[in-house]
Amino acid sequence: QKPKTGILMLNMGGPEKLEDVHDFLLRLFMDTDLMKLPVQSKLGPFIAKRRTPKIQEQYSKIGGGSPIKHWTSMQGEGMVKLLDEMSPETAPHKFYIGFRYVKPLTEEAIEEMERDGVERAVAFTQYPQYSCSTTGSSLNAIYRYYSNRGDRPKMRWSVIDRWPTHPLLVECFAEHVRNELLKFPEEKRDDVVILFSAHSLPMAVVNRGDPYPQEVGATVQRVMERLGHCNPYRLVWQSRVGPMQWLGPQTDDVIKGLCERGKKNLLLVPIAFTSDHIETLHELDIEYGQVLGEECGVENIKRAESLNGNPLFMKALADLVNTHLKSNEACSRQLTLRCPLCTNPTCGETKAFFASQPTT
Repeated sequence: QKPKTGILMLNMGGPEKLEDVHDFLLRLFMDTDLMKLPVQSKLGPFIAKRRTPKIQEQYSKIGGGSPIKHWTSMQGEGMVKLLDEMSPETAPHKFYIGFRYVKPLTEEAIEEMERDGVERAVAFTQYPQYSCSTTGSSLNAIYRYYSNRGDRPKMRWSVIDRWPTHPLLVECFAEHVRNELLKFPEEKRDDVVILFSAHSLPMAVVNRGDPYPQEVGATVQRVMERLGHCNPYRLVWQSRVGPMQWLGPQTDDVIKGLCERGKKNLLLVPIAFTSDHIETLHELDIEYGQVLGEECGVENIKRAESLNGNPLFMKALADLVNTHLKSNEACSRQLTLRCPLCTNPTCGETKAFFASQPTT
């Protein structure tokens, strides 16, 4: 039975095998939406080649590849099963995975959707909080696909471009924090500092007006409200690279600083990622949880589980799509506004492309 509604789950993706690491990095460093490098066509491949062995070593420590496709498939299956029950008028629903830097690439997914004869296409970002460098880049890829082909889409497109405070998302995070807090010794539990860790952004991007820091903060606020403000907490930022100024404070600096000040029971919560990948499994678990934790002399450092296969999270995804389909909106009002100091002309074209999609 041909799918009536196709849901394209957008994410950056991650290499499934060690031999995929180079191509993943090459696509990443060639993405002008993510970063602008001088002579990018030369420098991008150079950096990708130079970083490959180091990144391969990191992946070899977490089982030889990224589990992000595994989790996205599981989440997608759970989501469409629920959607077929919730919204029979838009059924059958089928999910497609559109990664930015590894196969299945976004462009390949669109081709598959067209072959399947999908009537209504939903570009569904898997980043709850919007940033031009993540969701923005994926949406630009969809727009460029059509603009390079020089024709209009055969399907009617709409976008779920952000969902930082969705009640079921908030409930999932709160549940995972509660579960992890119970693993601390009872007498230490009240002393635990919760560190919500999100991928950092270069300050140059923040200062252009990227909404990401504010949206991540909104998620944290809702989660702590749901937890009844049970513990002290901070929002911290991880994964910075290179010499530029990045949004801080950095997760590792905060762990050191808290330990020096006698706060040695810490709970890390990945708040901008919904599935496990290199930044949770290597950076949070190994670099910070094991190596740094030992260096600093923490008593207990734990990490809340990612949302991965949680059935409540699949319910959140289905609810988001169901509500979106019933709203008949092409995109959120927020998506129509470019960053006030945007330097990327494609962003304006992409926003116009999605805003102009027919709604019925």
